[in-house]
Amino acid sequence: MLNRIHCALLLIGSLCAASADAERPNILFISVDDMNCDSVGVFGCQLDGTTPHIDQLASEGVRFRYAHVQVGNCMPCRNVLFSGRYPHNNRVEGFYQVKDPDYPVLCELMQGGGYFAAIRGKVSHSTPYLPFAWDLVLDTVDGEKQHPKNVESYYQSTKLGIGAASRAGKPFCLLVNVSDPHKPFYAMGKKGEVVDDSNVPSRIYKADEVPIPGFLFDHPDVRRELAHYYSSVRRADDCVGATLRALKESGQSENTVIVFLSDHGMPLPFAKTALYHHSTRTPWIVKWPGVTKANHEDTHHMISGVDLLPTLLDIADIKYPEGLEGRSIVPLLQGKTQNGRDLVFKEYNENSGGHRNPMRGVQGRRFGYLFNPWVDGTRTFKTATMGTMSYRTMQQLASTDQQIAKRLDVFQHGELEQFYDYEEDPDALNNLINDPQYQNEIAQHRRALEEWMIRSGDHALTAFRNRDDPEALNSYMAEVTAQSEARRAARRREKTNPAGQQKKSNKLISLELPESLSVGKSSVKVNYQLPPRLKTQNLHVTIKQANGRRVDRKVIEITGKGDVGIVFDLPAALAGRNVRLAAFVGADYEHHLQHVVSKPVKVVSDE
Repeated sequence: MLNRIHCALLLIGSLCAASADAERPNILFISVDDMNCDSVGVFGCQLDGTTPHIDQLASEGVRFRYAHVQVGNCMPCRNVLFSGRYPHNNRVEGFYQVKDPDYPVLCELMQGGGYFAAIRGKVSHSTPYLPFAWDLVLDTVDGEKQHPKNVESYYQSTKLGIGAASRAGKPFCLLVNVSDPHKPFYAMGKKGEVVDDSNVPSRIYKADEVPIPGFLFDHPDVRRELAHYYSSVRRADDCVGATLRALKESGQSENTVIVFLSDHGMPLPFAKTALYHHSTRTPWIVKWPGVTKANHEDTHHMISGVDLLPTLLDIADIKYPEGLEGRSIVPLLQGKTQNGRDLVFKEYNENSGGHRNPMRGVQGRRFGYLFNPWVDGTRTFKTATMGTMSYRTMQQLASTDQQIAKRLDVFQHGELEQFYDYEEDPDALNNLINDPQYQNEIAQHRRALEEWMIRSGDHALTAFRNRDDPEALNSYMAEVTAQSEARRAARRREKTNPAGQQKKSNKLISLELPESLSVGKSSVKVNYQLPPRLKTQNLHVTIKQANGRRVDRKVIEITGKGDVGIVFDLPAALAGRNVRLAAFVGADYEHHLQHVVSKPVKVVSDE
């Protein structure tokens, strides 16, 4: 009798758990790369027809007028999104991974909550560590690597991810990161020349029809670059449409929350790699069937990228980890209000080349304040947008056009403090920092920024407090520059991979070798320590001759912490010769998590 009751209780419990999983929605996160918010139709685009699929999504959900990301460049921005922490706390301040982070990220949290976590595109930019813990990377479909600019490939990747989750019997958390309109733009080469491009957008724009952003200037070369940019915006929208088509065909649209945004502004001067209004404003849209109101615009609350992770965890009913710095916007999705959403805090540290141009910012619905500790009148700003046709044209015109020369100087040498009325001046053309009538607002924004820096433990706090002291600012810049140079030097050393050293920074395995190996059966010990997120991995151990020819390879599964003896059968012909041992962890070498190579070891004969 007791056994029957016990079985009944287990059955009820399992049914309840299954019911709870069934009630939890799927999550489809879609991002586009390097797209201005005002390039989207419903967010005020001045050019007709740029984003019909995104506009349709907005008509079915809620969009936020005052949404921003924290950072104006890709990898730091995405790591804020998926860690729920500001860059100086998740430690991804530039384009590099961190070793052994002491915090979980989206894929781990979703997997721990029973979700199937898969990703298309931006894998290394969306995860702070190597190796990656995703259940499935969707960059390859049926053994074929997908082109990041191909529209149909996003349909195939999304379909693959949804199907894999279904086979696993889990709800999916699927990240689809569309490459466009990141450079290279559609049919545009590095120097602005037109090139062949088989991935043709559904609409191509011409130079004479594109709007010129106020932070740039009207010139034939700028127009040509913008025409290619807007054609790439349209192709990004095509990719979004293909993704949504796969979702609709799966039959799971009504049980899927869709979140859409751009990681930052367009890849042109005064947008990407900065903290201006157009640098960080993002077209944030959420559709949650049965929860969000169709075609609703939130015109009051300020939200930012650090709020994404707690929001997704609330949607998935997953407990927060300690240390999240954002706030869930689920109440806003439900049509409620939230206090304390009048400001967002922004942070920029380093670009993809490791150059340090740190910035801090605070922005409200009207005003924005920026602090740029790198500015001293001689240091120059280094950014990917300097490789654009618009920047080169600005350089050429500066010698004869005084207005453009002033803009070029602001771009290259910056201003220590900036304050803008974004309602009147969204393009940040008129710095009000010394205007007497705005000093009260400036003081309020400075105070708010300092309080945030204290609260979040920002390493730039001392520099901010001593912003009128050039020596203090130079000391801060020397410190952060040295840190960047040390990281880059370490990465260069890893790439050279001298014998006996790791190719990557993970410390998962190590070889323990005898002084010599014997002909016949000979054993090599491998020590391993895998963090829980890696679960079970393949260990590949190979013995090679001095000329690189393989003698033997063994593949075993390892998990957790321990050691294992690998036994090789060494032929007598190797007696007196040197061999090397190589080992790596992972499914295959291309995606290995760590690779180690031994020093030469002599093979001896027992005779």
